[in-house]
Amino acid sequence: METISENASFGGVQGVYKHKSASCACDMTFAVYLPPQAKKGPVPCLWYLSGLTCTHENAMTKAGLQEHAARRGIAVVFPDTSPRGDDVADDEAYDLGKGAGFYVNATQDPWAPNFKMYDYIKTELRDLVQSEFPVLEGRHGVTGHSMGGHGAITLALGNPGLFASLSAFAPIANPTASDWGRKQLTAYLGTDESKWKTHDSTLLVGSHGWEGGILVDQGASDQFLDLLKPEALANALAESRTASVFRMQPGYDHSYFFVASFGRDHVDWHADRLTA
Repeated sequence: METISENASFGGVQGVYKHKSASCACDMTFAVYLPPQAKKGPVPCLWYLSGLTCTHENAMTKAGLQEHAARRGIAVVFPDTSPRGDDVADDEAYDLGKGAGFYVNATQDPWAPNFKMYDYIKTELRDLVQSEFPVLEGRHGVTGHSMGGHGAITLALGNPGLFASLSAFAPIANPTASDWGRKQLTAYLGTDESKWKTHDSTLLVGSHGWEGGILVDQGASDQFLDLLKPEALANALAESRTASVFRMQPGYDHSYFFVASFGRDHVDWHADRLTA
């Protein structure tokens, strides 16, 4: 693992790191914020999965989570959203290829050799963070925005015990029924829609549930509401009687101004569960 940069932030350290990924068969960059409490010993860990077109850097610099994480004594991990490099397949569209890994393990060419973001987050980067940083085993939570909200919910519900707390900002909630989903799932996983079900938050909530409670914030003025389909997830949460807080926030759009506005609530949501 190579250190790219480390900067003091709210008494802790915001670092950026690079490593060779076996899952994605390329170099991957990620960021970790360690709060000041980590100087004395291991701390709980919150994973933030970013959305379409983002790298590790967007949320690291725009979401404003470091102050809240320092206050509550939890680390924050900011992974990239896809493999990178000259030899990695890409597409001219912003919503496929680099920056659009969709947190799945691609099985179709030309994506299959590199686009293994599901395994990368679930196992490879998790193991690396656990071994190289002072974070507590079994005290990991996950959140994310848009495509990252989709990734957070599907990874948590699909892997019981991997995360102890869960939230999302404006997740792509029902990708099997949305143009933000059907296009990418077809490209990465093929045309057999039965293989898509484990990557749809709405379907997973209905079949798996979640015991720890889920916090979801959605901007009511989000310009992508028709693609995100928040009503599908809200209905699934209600029908499955899953403990949850689902908030439509008046006037907020899909930007990082929205994420930053409710970042404190989400950090507190996770810290309450990870430090109990």
